[in-house]
Amino acid sequence: MAMDLSRITVRPFKLSDLEDMWLWASDDRVTYNTRLDTCVTKEQAVALIDECITHEFKKSICLDDRSIGIIWVIPWAGDAKFKADLGYAIGFNYWGKGIATKAVKIVLSQAFHVLPYLKRLQAFTLVENKASQRVLQKVGFQREGVLRNFFYAKGNFIDPLVYSFLPTNEIPNLD
Repeated sequence: MAMDLSRITVRPFKLSDLEDMWLWASDDRVTYNTRLDTCVTKEQAVALIDECITHEFKKSICLDDRSIGIIWVIPWAGDAKFKADLGYAIGFNYWGKGIATKAVKIVLSQAFHVLPYLKRLQAFTLVENKASQRVLQKVGFQREGVLRNFFYAKGNFIDPLVYSFLPTNEIPNLD
């Protein structure tokens, strides 16, 4: 049975999201494909939620207003402020249901309006993370290539694929 994606929203985090956030932020399967650290204590989850609350564009992916994941847009600074990085993660039980695609569509419909100077939104994904690659392709991101030894995270050098979305691309319909 297909999920009713109209139940998916993206909104700012609230302190009351802590228990829901803990469910996905403490799961290595969820954080493995991201630059997020897995929360191993509730204090770490509190710190993460505090960081998200104070950041303009680190938002909760919600199902019926309950936090099931995170999506963020992080603008670069200085002379590179025309670009920003997009990232997301959702709880393991919600993988493969179209939720990440819906959340990215919602954020795309907002990002270039909230950040009018933005000329490039980019996303990085692990080469083996085919599901995330499909999400990005479905919403109009273009694959640019592999960046060798681009990140050092979680004790390893990572060769991510980079995808970009330019405001000249058509922003996808939310349906």
